Amino acid sequence: MTHTATTTETTSSAHRKTWHRQEIEALFQLPLHELLFQAHSIHRQHFDPSKIQVSTLLSIKTGACPEDCKYCPQSARYDTELEREQLLEVEKVLNAAQQAKATGATRFCMGAAWRNPKERDMPKLNAMIKGVRAMGLETCMTLGMLSPQQADELAAAGLDYYNHNLDTSAEFYGDIITTRTYQDRLDTLANVRSAGMKVCSGGIVGLGEEQKDRIGLLQQLANLPIPPESVPINNLVKVAGTPLEDVADLDPFEFVRCIAVARILMPTSYVRLSAGRETMSDELQAMCFFAGANSIFYGEKLLTTANPGTNHDLALFERLGLAPEQPRQPLYYDATAQAPGVATAETPTDATVSASCKTSQCSRAEHV
Repeated sequence: MTHTATTTETTSSAHRKTWHRQEIEALFQLPLHELLFQAHSIHRQHFDPSKIQVSTLLSIKTGACPEDCKYCPQSARYDTELEREQLLEVEKVLNAAQQAKATGATRFCMGAAWRNPKERDMPKLNAMIKGVRAMGLETCMTLGMLSPQQADELAAAGLDYYNHNLDTSAEFYGDIITTRTYQDRLDTLANVRSAGMKVCSGGIVGLGEEQKDRIGLLQQLANLPIPPESVPINNLVKVAGTPLEDVADLDPFEFVRCIAVARILMPTSYVRLSAGRETMSDELQAMCFFAGANSIFYGEKLLTTANPGTNHDLALFERLGLAPEQPRQPLYYDATAQAPGVATAETPTDATVSASCKTSQCSRAEHV
């Protein structure tokens, strides 16, 4: 079978269906080799199986979050010895974005440990978006809950993606988080959609949930009015001081099943191997790529937890015959239109973008 690579991350109505729980349960019960075959076959219909989309994630505001997410070292409720930081200055964020681009990232994600952004922070956030986008990078932010007005403002600044994970199933959610509801999360996703931005939303496995909760999470994501264009699947990073520091590890094959089922349910979405890769073997990651994962985070750190080094990732790509996906369409910030633009002959060069950046001043928390 030959592959047909897509050029955008939109979900075609031709591939939409309503997934019932029994159908998803049946996928999870398939022999692993049969499940992988089905997932890989679907993956090849929509993507080049030899390309991996690469993102870089930066914590732009660290720690002191008022939420009680039991997995998160950034919660102010837990003693994880995390050093707190205020919102970074714009110039520091743009310097980090330039470094990310130099290592091959095509998307730059910015995360802040907030319940929701304050109005006083919006000008800085908008400047970050415009500056990063001017470099030709896709932009993503994860800032907690958004009001409709805040979503509109970020979209007007040119934000491509907004990340807000559902984390787990609606039934298990209350065992992990009590300071915001599941509906709060769905409302933020609706606000992001209404503002015209792309959605990045997934969840965390290995929280102590049962398979039925992993099924519920994937069903909820797949049955959104438009499935997320980007679906991060996180394997819990257990951090000392959090309530989940001693939870049992998830069976690696069950993690692979989650990736494969996500690919089948959301065939045109990018499925990202997100947090937890640092403890995954190369062989496990290779299975996940075969199962349909086609996005990763580059860099030594994901907000506050470790991540495989860029050199290791590149070496693994070479061993597997994979390569970072190139930008599908260069982007820049059109100051006259106050909206995202597509590169033209007048698109600023890297040199002029860099000079202008020096004169101007992507649930959030740990799993994106």
